Amino acid sequence: MGKITGFLEFDRKVEEYAPVKERITHYKEFTLPMKEQELKDQGARCMDCGIPFCHSGCPLGNLIPDFNDAVYRGKWEKAAEILHSTNNFPEFTGRLCPAPCEEACVLGINENPVSIENIEKNIVETAFNKGWVVAKPPNKRTGKTVAVIGSGPAGLAAAQQLNRAGHLVTVFERDDKVGGLLRYGIPDFKLEKRIIDRRVAILIEEGIQFRTGTHVGIDIQAAQIKDQFDALVLSGGATVRRDLPIEGADLIGVVQAMDFLKQNNKRVDGIEELGEEIKATGKDVVVIGGGDTGSDCIGTSFRHGATSVSNFEILGKPTLERPSDQPWPFWPMRLRTSSSHKEGVERFFSISTKRFIGDTNGNLKGLITSEVEWIMESGKRPQLKEIPGTEKEWKCELALLALGFTGAEMTIAEQLGITADMRTNIKASEADYMTNIPGIFVAGDQRRGQSLIVWAISEGRQAAHHVDAFLMGNSNLPLKGDGDLPRI
Repeated sequence: MGKITGFLEFDRKVEEYAPVKERITHYKEFTLPMKEQELKDQGARCMDCGIPFCHSGCPLGNLIPDFNDAVYRGKWEKAAEILHSTNNFPEFTGRLCPAPCEEACVLGINENPVSIENIEKNIVETAFNKGWVVAKPPNKRTGKTVAVIGSGPAGLAAAQQLNRAGHLVTVFERDDKVGGLLRYGIPDFKLEKRIIDRRVAILIEEGIQFRTGTHVGIDIQAAQIKDQFDALVLSGGATVRRDLPIEGADLIGVVQAMDFLKQNNKRVDGIEELGEEIKATGKDVVVIGGGDTGSDCIGTSFRHGATSVSNFEILGKPTLERPSDQPWPFWPMRLRTSSSHKEGVERFFSISTKRFIGDTNGNLKGLITSEVEWIMESGKRPQLKEIPGTEKEWKCELALLALGFTGAEMTIAEQLGITADMRTNIKASEADYMTNIPGIFVAGDQRRGQSLIVWAISEGRQAAHHVDAFLMGNSNLPLKGDGDLPRI
């Protein structure tokens, strides 16, 4: 597997970024491609470790040592076949995944892990450039019809898998274009939308139908969809945003992060009807929330020309190293610095926003914070405590709430009598992803709660297997890690 001494000979290397002053002037991706030999050297670092823990770290069960070896040997088409056998959309995960596989890499115990995500991205881009990724419609149709509601990564993965099984698949999307949060949540500088479009074109050529601008439950009753199709897959995501219920939260300038990001993506796409403009230009911006969405708001604010950008996180500052209570190969909660963070933001930890301050016209002009600490007691949940005497006023004309999501919208579930769980996600059997209504399945964030793109694709694939089995009595669609090598 690979070069036996590769991990001793080559240091970890990933794509570099264009300079900050250059990249914040546009919304295009700004990574600088590596040379082919450099990528082969990175593939050579894969250790032939005997038990590839990267498999268990990856929610898709990607065959990582296999495609690393193929890259090392220059067999790019073979690498693409291996990669696509478990992952429908490596062009998405190769750009956006936080790479839990790398945290589980055996080399990562005491060295820098193999740059798996970067290798993955370059495999799929080579495959597209060489024309190896082509539409492969099924040889025959079953006559069964499936509706997939939601066109994010879970819905698209489920749709492609079910189409491969020969079913007639229609994907319903309430927005005007396909992609879900890939389209209107992820900034173009992380994922240019042409990347989505080229994959959707292949899905259409394979026979999947898309009905955009159709909000199931609003524009058309869910019961009508249920009556028209043999099975339904709900993959609408966890889209109910978490609010910050404090004084001044209704001021002009206190904005949900997803409203800010969605509008900007539409602006970049050339859409002119955007409603009330939300821009950071010339403003002191505070992004409240330290996750990926907060990071996306930071990068977008700099591209708008914000005067300053600060980032507040209520949790304490993580360590750079793996915490002792989160041993390898588990995912560690350590400090992560994104490309957007490197563009000039000031980050503040253990800080809580107490109230927003407005002017006489109802516009946001500042906010008040206090420092906090987390009290840890054995057998009890951590308790948040404000530190007396630490109140501080900040100048702020735009506050972006990047606080995550509390669950799924329940309109469809209520119309069909589908049960929700305690976290306001749609409840489904762990065994087959079916809800309490026979023939209705759920996948992705709408089932498991807010999570990663790689988990969404995995959920879509898993759900598709069970839908196929429900319709046909059994299924040849692969489950996690099984692979499906004949298909790209």
